[in-house]
Amino acid sequence: MTALTPEMAKELKRQAAEQAAALVEDGMVVGLGTGSTAAFVVAALGRRHAEGLRFLGIPTSVATETQARSLGIPLTTFSEHAVVDMTIDGADEIERGSLDLIKGLGGALLREKIVAAASKRLVIVADESKLVDHLGAHTLLPVEVTPFGWESTARHLEKFGARISPRRNREGAFFVSDGGNLILDCTFPVIDDPGKMERDIRSVIGVVECGLFVGLATEAIVAGSDGVIRLTAV
Repeated sequence: MTALTPEMAKELKRQAAEQAAALVEDGMVVGLGTGSTAAFVVAALGRRHAEGLRFLGIPTSVATETQARSLGIPLTTFSEHAVVDMTIDGADEIERGSLDLIKGLGGALLREKIVAAASKRLVIVADESKLVDHLGAHTLLPVEVTPFGWESTARHLEKFGARISPRRNREGAFFVSDGGNLILDCTFPVIDDPGKMERDIRSVIGVVECGLFVGLATEAIVAGSDGVIRLTAV
């Protein structure tokens, strides 16, 4: 495998995003992901819309909504469309085989999971560094919590073996999600049973959602030193 320069990696992610955007068909309702890789997808979809493709988008963050509107992508809401035909998003870790995910380093995990759960098809676009044998191998797990009582919530999460750090912005204040919540960045040992971990975390009072996306991704388009490959969940 050839080592990739940052520019090469960026170009491969753009190519993967283009492949994912090409899956969108006329008349679809499309979930628009959040993050640097998803931004490539939204850009590609903006161009396809300008060329005549007709679809509606549901953005997973304020940042994505702003980008989509700037490109002229028409947006909709769940009050008008209960089911999303396809969501295209990025991920912070992808477990080989299952395609279970860790998401949320960009701070949009709650909206991302709401849209993903409403989708017939969740397509993940990422670079090969995100592929792992077990979740938690390289990244922390974001957990979104209510501001009130977050210290108590954190203590309960520590019972599951987590080392916890409240996320802060560049000014040192607490990071606040688009939903008005806080995010606790949790470092766990390698996660052998993502489904159980997700259930355990979500059972804690004060937890709004966690960044484990279990059984949601249907396929992944991954950019790497060997080009762009397509993986399906097994």
